[in-house]
Amino acid sequence: MHRSAMAPLRPAAFAGIIGVAQRDITPPVGIFARNWGAARHDVAAGIHRPLMLVCTVFKTDAASEPLVLIGADLGWWKSAQDERELREGILSALGLDASRLMFCLSHTHAGPGTFSEDAVKPGGEFIVPYLRHVREMAIAAAREALASAAPATLDWAYGHCALAVNRDLPEPGGKRYVVGMDPATPADDTLLTGRITSANGQPLGTIVNYACHPTTLAWDNELISPDYVGAMRETVESATGAPCLFLQGASGELSPGEQYSGDTALADRYGRQLGHAVLSSLNGMLPAGRELVYQGAVESGAPLGIWREGEFSPSTDLKTSMQVISMPLKDLPTLAAIEAEWAACEDHVRKERLWRQRGIRKSLGDGSHADMPLWVWKLGGAFLAGQPNEAYSDFQIELRRELAPAPVAVINIVNGYAGYLPPAGHYGRDAYAVWQTPFAEGGLELLTRTAIDISHQLNIHA
Repeated sequence: MHRSAMAPLRPAAFAGIIGVAQRDITPPVGIFARNWGAARHDVAAGIHRPLMLVCTVFKTDAASEPLVLIGADLGWWKSAQDERELREGILSALGLDASRLMFCLSHTHAGPGTFSEDAVKPGGEFIVPYLRHVREMAIAAAREALASAAPATLDWAYGHCALAVNRDLPEPGGKRYVVGMDPATPADDTLLTGRITSANGQPLGTIVNYACHPTTLAWDNELISPDYVGAMRETVESATGAPCLFLQGASGELSPGEQYSGDTALADRYGRQLGHAVLSSLNGMLPAGRELVYQGAVESGAPLGIWREGEFSPSTDLKTSMQVISMPLKDLPTLAAIEAEWAACEDHVRKERLWRQRGIRKSLGDGSHADMPLWVWKLGGAFLAGQPNEAYSDFQIELRRELAPAPVAVINIVNGYAGYLPPAGHYGRDAYAVWQTPFAEGGLELLTRTAIDISHQLNIHA
């Protein structure tokens, strides 16, 4: 979108009632935590950094219904029922409509098991009580955020961080793609930072939207960890004195360059790298409620255009839409066939893959299509788009391009999980994301078109 030369550089801010709260959701040592087929351990031997849950609520005024945004340092869901019990418990406790809650996972691969059917495995007895604990902490954080909510402003700034690389690597000397850094293919390095400021100018919270798999720590790591998100949060919170909510972006093909490590110091270094990029964005922002306004020219050796800060009134627009997309599935084995193959399999890595495939098929059913929800929120002049799967970065790139200059936060693994959404052109590849996904070719493009259409509708009815 072309911007007039005389247009003020107005932030796409939201002004309303905002509250923020945080809870520690670190699981007990000894919980089942086997996230990698190559791992030789089943249970967590200790804690690298605490896992956190951060809740932010948004209201237009004291009497209006809130939007509740929750970020949790967890991996992914293997059961639709487990996710549903957690989310519906929150909705019921808060009296919310389903369109008004996004429960977002950071996608750490060093977190605890969240699959209730793993209760029979070593450390599995902790899983169901832990899931109940997370639900209780989410409800408590939301209630605290609602009770403490006060007039505030949310504004945004785009930045960049070189942490993420493309991880779809054509295997040297082979025909398949391996999940590792491809230095020949550029990666989307866009960082979106949201700043929440009270009416008296105090920082209340930071929202970080960045796309990069938290796969630094892998099979050699036996510690519970938020991966790089932990040190990022520490860096930002130490500087701002306010909670930091992380939203995992469309990171289907994005990860750190050096990964699959047992070295927690590497994850911390990555977190500080992202954290300082966030602080750079925050330091480049004008005070809340301020914009740059063109003042005219001063004649000197050259005609000098003068811009100065001025006040503006942020938007109070707050809208939400939830739409279910009927997503076509690949020709998959039935649940019964997967279970039979799993029972007969003796290879540990293959058995782990079948167990995950079983969970996906059980969640989606044996039909040819699956209903996948999409949430789009409009907060002032910005958009948040959340969906359950691992979309490739094309999703966020296209939304940003279509909705520019509005800031757009795109979030993976929101309110559920099933699999990857790679671009249609990738389906001819021998690649993990292609054979892991239950979705047929074209799913990512269908999701993208739907999100764009909903966003335009919310703009029309603003």
